[in-house]
Amino acid sequence: MEQLRNAYESLRNWWFDLHYTHNQKRALLALSIVLILLSVVIVSRGNSQESPPISIAPVTVAEPEIFVDVTGAVNNPGVYTLIGKSRVIDAIKAAGDSAPGADLSTINLARVLTDGEQIYVDSTVVNSSGVRVPTKAHTGPININRATAHQLDALDGIGPVIAQRIVDYRKINGSFLTIEDLQKVSGIGAAKFAQIKAKVRI
Repeated sequence: MEQLRNAYESLRNWWFDLHYTHNQKRALLALSIVLILLSVVIVSRGNSQESPPISIAPVTVAEPEIFVDVTGAVNNPGVYTLIGKSRVIDAIKAAGDSAPGADLSTINLARVLTDGEQIYVDSTVVNSSGVRVPTKAHTGPININRATAHQLDALDGIGPVIAQRIVDYRKINGSFLTIEDLQKVSGIGAAKFAQIKAKVRI
């Protein structure tokens, strides 16, 4: 309180010591009050105005392109460019969809594709009675990416169980890249692979 009193006395003495007329002092006081009120209004408006919301632009990451060879029983076989994380069904649709008589039961249509792989769509073989029959065995080495379980079963040392594992492996992991990849299938060790490697191909 003592400090406020001293400040008031100093301001009062300064006011009376001004070499202005009475009217000039009144005008100065009025001008000071107006300036103070304007300052208060400007500051209060500045604080009350809401800042515009900050807009954050979404960042889109483009999927890399992959190249897939689609062949077999499709309407337009060929190499197609797809976006990353596409699935087998997308590749078949890009090739004009499956052709009449295609057998999609040996393919995992939901599997995610990898760059550079081949999708082969088998054809269904139906006899004169309308019954599906196994495709005829081909002479020479068997293509392990296209052979049916029945054809793989014909290989020395590969029974129906391991033949089905080979087909299931293709469904889950895609085509074999080398014949040595057969050893990734459960039940095919080095000895069994050595027994059949001359009879298989990619």
